[in-house]
Amino acid sequence: MRIAVGSDHAGFDAKQDVLRTLKEQGHEVRDMGAYSRESVDYPDIAVAVSESVARGEADRGILVCGTGIGMSITANKVRGIRAALCHDEFTARAAREHNDANVLAVGARTISVHAILRIVDIFLTAQFAGGRHAARVQKIAECESKYGGC
Repeated sequence: MRIAVGSDHAGFDAKQDVLRTLKEQGHEVRDMGAYSRESVDYPDIAVAVSESVARGEADRGILVCGTGIGMSITANKVRGIRAALCHDEFTARAAREHNDANVLAVGARTISVHAILRIVDIFLTAQFAGGRHAARVQKIAECESKYGGC
């Protein structure tokens, strides 16, 4: 799978663990920054990852910041992105199965690296369930068309 991964300075260390694990699993991984613990503006990273997914250059995106909140808000401004802020295995699975989320956001200051790696694994392996959920995802797309997005 092609995966775009990004973090701000607060998520940098956790992102390094995510990158290493994904590469070990054989994924094609693109590091979209940050490239150090030096302070960066998280919206720039969220947009870079989200645009990569929206353009079809990556199959999924993963964003790591302090809480995941700012990254998920920003990512959802990009047309075609359904970013989910996940805190545990249940929310990661539901994000894929029910919402067909294509970008995952996690908080390095709110959950452990071990938990982040487990959430990433579930997010990447769970499949969209379709069925009744497909109509709901279509309504999300209709809202995006009506109200905007980048």
